[in-house]
Amino acid sequence: MTIVSLPGSSGYLDVSNRKVVSYFSNPYVLGLTFVAGIGGLLFGYDTGVISGALLYIKDEFPEVNQSSFLQETIVSMALVGAMIGAAAGGWINDSYGRKRATLSADVVFILGSLVMAAALDPYILILGRLLVGLGVGVASVTAPVYIAEASPSEIRGGLVSTNVLMITGGQFLSYLVNLAFTEIPGTWRWMLGVAGVPAAIQFVLMLFLPESPRWLYMKKDKAEAVAVLAKIYDPYRLEEEIDQLATALEEERLRKQAVSYLDVFRKKEIRLAFFAGAGLQAFQQFAGINTVMYYSPTIVQMAGFKSNQLALLLSLIVALTNAMGTIVGIYLIDHFGRKKLALTSLSGVIVSLILLAVAFILESSTSNSINVGAYGWIAVIGLALYIAFFAPGMGPVPWTVNSEIYPESYRGMCGGMSATVNWISNLIVAQSFLSLAEAVGAGATFLILAGIAVMAFVFVVVFVPETKGLSFEEMERIWKEKAWGSGSGKDALLEARS
Repeated sequence: MTIVSLPGSSGYLDVSNRKVVSYFSNPYVLGLTFVAGIGGLLFGYDTGVISGALLYIKDEFPEVNQSSFLQETIVSMALVGAMIGAAAGGWINDSYGRKRATLSADVVFILGSLVMAAALDPYILILGRLLVGLGVGVASVTAPVYIAEASPSEIRGGLVSTNVLMITGGQFLSYLVNLAFTEIPGTWRWMLGVAGVPAAIQFVLMLFLPESPRWLYMKKDKAEAVAVLAKIYDPYRLEEEIDQLATALEEERLRKQAVSYLDVFRKKEIRLAFFAGAGLQAFQQFAGINTVMYYSPTIVQMAGFKSNQLALLLSLIVALTNAMGTIVGIYLIDHFGRKKLALTSLSGVIVSLILLAVAFILESSTSNSINVGAYGWIAVIGLALYIAFFAPGMGPVPWTVNSEIYPESYRGMCGGMSATVNWISNLIVAQSFLSLAEAVGAGATFLILAGIAVMAFVFVVVFVPETKGLSFEEMERIWKEKAWGSGSGKDALLEARS
């Protein structure tokens, strides 16, 4: 093979034998991606379905209708479960593998769906939400890592973003289901209960898929790992990947001790990577995305549209915009780059949140019904614009970056910790949005979110490196370089990627 180093490129390139890799070039990898991505579908469905179901839960349980706290708890209990599931998910992934983690998440999710559908009071419903959250939390850690470890570096961003497409697709599906069951007795029970169907489908399909090849090589069976890698790479590239894995395994042996959670904070290069990854996850939530997705029907009603069905229909349009924007992101993330895409996305998010804030402030200050209707439509347009800007960038970028920036021995652990940060942030936003909107008004609430989005923009500029096209090993060198300075003679490459 002829291997050359290209300054300012993604590192080393086999110019004589390496085939051009595209998103659709390997059906096997694409199949792995979509089956693993059903975990993202579960994540998205649960996020979206509760927003519509809540409208009918309030009709059946008067105590829920009379208490914003109970409404927020029904939404947020799934996030508590997801927080716990994500925290445990990193350990499960590292100890038992990505495949077993996925199967266990499916079982818990199915159980939670059945409990929700059969709930006789709000408190049993809350228990079901907790169980579903546990499954979603484990899946949110597992799916991006499984996909990233089975992906060629050239298209890793697009493939991991497919998991985010499944999330947004799940949200869109949830609104379709919500509309489909609006006239059927037991409306919200059907909405929540059918969530178990995709989990059951993933469980069956996952039984026929392999474990992550990188996990197999590092933890279990090198021969089996090579057999899986041979289905992903051509023979020349396969040799290169095996060499990189052998080097990584040797480094693991030289450490002579198991990694711990404290090491994430003790080792400067891991600490810097985790700070960047966890910061992205936190800002994804504090910029308001799941406020929009959880409460979009409620926001639409706050904007003056009082019909439950009309609110759900308009929210369906928002969810469709989210899914379409993610498809755009799949293309852009490997061509435009993670960092540039996030910054462009945040710029649009800031403008959209300001538009939303202005619409609600003007709506609350007028009694003219014609003006109220106009401001309501401005709010709906603001919601759609928010999603159109958020979905291609800040939707997939945090998950993609977190699936690729950590060394092998820390990937599950740090991925779980950063996902936990995402769910904690999600919980804070979901638990506080309605109360905050009641206290200071919806307009002021969206202005606060716009201010947070400005902070997110600055954070990405300062702390997040560009990771487009880099191998896992190249990214590990970036963090060592940032932590300890140059000395390897690769400064130009490292600086070009940051």
